[in-house]
Amino acid sequence: MLPFAGGTWCYDPAMAKGNKIHCYDYVNHPYQEVRDALTSDATTVFRNATGSASARARSVASELRVNIAGIELGTDVLISVKSSEERPREVSSPAKTVLQLEWEAAKAPRLFPFMRAELSIYALTATETQLDFLGYYEPPFGKLGAVMDAIVGHRIAEASVHRLLQDIAGHLRATLGRSI
Repeated sequence: MLPFAGGTWCYDPAMAKGNKIHCYDYVNHPYQEVRDALTSDATTVFRNATGSASARARSVASELRVNIAGIELGTDVLISVKSSEERPREVSSPAKTVLQLEWEAAKAPRLFPFMRAELSIYALTATETQLDFLGYYEPPFGKLGAVMDAIVGHRIAEASVHRLLQDIAGHLRATLGRSI
């Protein structure tokens, strides 16, 4: 798991159930540009970032994917933005925008974990913005799913979320300053 890099998280008991995934990435554009892109139409940014839009232009799904031992695994996920909140600067953290996210697999959602997450967006410098992801998921299939998650599932979930965040940051780095 990647280390936490600055800021504080509000504890939400409803979100903090299940297995934790935390990762972050950077966008070399000002906070306001990154925030505006994500708060105006995050779903489109997510879909375009994963490349699934070009293959399925009418789909509202984004794609989670990971490479394991040279095999690419992936599934389409439906990501919904539940809320967007501006949080003022505090002593220990900068002003930030927090998107509350939920997602599940587009097909056979009971076979994949359901995720609740916060995507925090905040300035590191005048020209660099951090995307900070904190999410929780519960593996499917009860106790059997928990065992599978402990063996390999959590590493797959963590890698796929990290890849998704990298795709989003890369898309924003490439497209901000021109039309997204």
